[in-house]
Amino acid sequence: MPGWYSKVGVFKKTCSNGKLFIYLGKQDFVDHVGTVEPVDGVVLVDPDYLEGRKIFVMLTCAFLYGHDDLDVIGLTFHKDLYIQVQQVISADPTNPQRPLTVLQERLLHKLGDNAYPFTLKMVVNLPCSVTLQPGPKIQESSLCLCSLHAYGVDFEVKSFCAENLEDKISKRDSVWLVIQKVQFAPLEPGPGPWAHIIHHFLLSAQPLQLQAWVEREVHYHSKPISVHVSINNCTSKVIKKVKISVNQTTDVVLYLLDKYTKTVFIQKFTETIAANSSFTKSFAVTTLLVANCQKLGLALEGKLKHGDTNLASSTILRSGMDKELLGILVSYKIRVNLLVASGG
Repeated sequence: MPGWYSKVGVFKKTCSNGKLFIYLGKQDFVDHVGTVEPVDGVVLVDPDYLEGRKIFVMLTCAFLYGHDDLDVIGLTFHKDLYIQVQQVISADPTNPQRPLTVLQERLLHKLGDNAYPFTLKMVVNLPCSVTLQPGPKIQESSLCLCSLHAYGVDFEVKSFCAENLEDKISKRDSVWLVIQKVQFAPLEPGPGPWAHIIHHFLLSAQPLQLQAWVEREVHYHSKPISVHVSINNCTSKVIKKVKISVNQTTDVVLYLLDKYTKTVFIQKFTETIAANSSFTKSFAVTTLLVANCQKLGLALEGKLKHGDTNLASSTILRSGMDKELLGILVSYKIRVNLLVASGG
């Protein structure tokens, strides 16, 4: 039974035997760089199904690089980066009990005595949800992928009934929901990057100077980026166009050093800059997934089933963080090119 979104904002999933249910108030959990929102919800179980066993809730962060169907032939194409388990029935009395949220209180009141709350906490150094659409280079390799969701960093909340954690759990006796860990930028971002280049032409005594910068370090999805361009043309050349592109670079650092670079924005602006003249202008650049939806190999924010998504956010590297634990590193680079008139 697929998860659904109700009018009161609750995500619900049922295991295939209809005996175990899991409820979450949301599927997006925010990483505020210093802290991460806890994953809290409620488990509902049929008491006749327990038969003296325990109920566990597990939070898993995994790096996926193959389809789950391949597990049946003994091949496992995933690596667990983080696992946290909470026992909600026959709970350990030594574990501190967190106060209930408003949603948990309402669900417990509505669902009755067979409902149990749980709260799981992510550590701050975990990667955010990322889905890497398989491109030609990936498809031609030995890791031939048939699903857009089979390559990336994935988070999952799973509940199951067992006597011990070591017991083998069948899919029929477990229920799970895919969630997302999303990143919010710092409230006080640093200054924007800038670059300066001097180019000497063969027959020109003076150089061409190009400087480009953006005002802020952080930019948001679907919002225009103001790219400032300053040109000091001390040559005899005539510049006809300014080309601006934005490249997304994805480094897969967990199991091998793979790097994929995809252009997510490119546009030529017609601007005539005469010889021995100066020019300064700001150009609006907007990177949108809708303009790149047919471009394979892009890193996207972890996409939930039937849900909208964006281009993946840049990875924020904290001091002392193990890059390998992040699995996938995403960064963006703005490139400015000047097109000189032929024969100029």
